[in-house]
Amino acid sequence: MPSSIDVKLIVGLGNYGKEYERTYHNIGFLALDDVAERLRASDFAQKNNALVSDTGVGDSRVLLVKPLTYMNRSGDAVEYFARFYKIAPKDILVLYDDIELAVGTVRARLSGSAGTHNGMRDIVGALGSTEFARVRIGIGFKPDYMNLADYVLSKITATDAQKLPDVFSVSTDFVCKWIKGEAWQELTVKI
Repeated sequence: MPSSIDVKLIVGLGNYGKEYERTYHNIGFLALDDVAERLRASDFAQKNNALVSDTGVGDSRVLLVKPLTYMNRSGDAVEYFARFYKIAPKDILVLYDDIELAVGTVRARLSGSAGTHNGMRDIVGALGSTEFARVRIGIGFKPDYMNLADYVLSKITATDAQKLPDVFSVSTDFVCKWIKGEAWQELTVKI
């Protein structure tokens, strides 16, 4: 049942399934797990076409969503929850991987284009808006010898994994400020 209190939607992008765990393209799922832990949110459970957790922060209900529709159809889940809970784009934040940022870089904005990310393009199309917050987490540039799909679906290297706790700490700090309405400027941090 839709709620009349303030609801925030935080979405982590990735692909569901054992074969995709700990891959670069699942950075959004991993970052959302960090947010859920920091906020002491409920365990993720399947609802409609997503894994969903929720918690309260101040006067806001916060829904944490991992779409189960695979990356390129992420907009289906985002649009469903936005419509069901009557969440405006300004109350949505998306965490996702970015091949145009070096590993260890976090860039957060309150709005912007979808860029080259197919999951974000699908969300923008589903919402009909670019006016939602996003946290881009750098996964580095694809090696010349690999095609893009093979790179983003490859396992995170041990060297890159060492940076993730600090990367997720920065991204979760931004998310927490955003929930409270304290994130009003662009953030770029290089670990």
